[in-house]
Amino acid sequence: MKRYEGLFILDTTGKEETIKDTIDRISADISSAGAKVETVQKMDKKSFARIADKKHTAGFYVNIIFEAQPAIIATLKNKFANDQDVFRVMFSNAPVVQAAV
Repeated sequence: MKRYEGLFILDTTGKEETIKDTIDRISADISSAGAKVETVQKMDKKSFARIADKKHTAGFYVNIIFEAQPAIIATLKNKFANDQDVFRVMFSNAPVVQAAV
């Protein structure tokens, strides 16, 4: 299994009170795909430097670190591309944590 980092930008337009539920659902979706979620880091709502369309000027950022088989990443990309609460998602390799000696 490899260690991955998923950066999610959530579409919070009119849904600021349901952010925690959305994050919990995303973590559960990652786990149900066969991955092991290590950490969930909730960041803040940030304005976009470049605005693609006028409906989306900001988003709530969430960073999730998990371990998974490489084949699961393509499945997760497709799943979250069709999720209305996820504005953007990017997966990258996370550095391996070295044990303290």
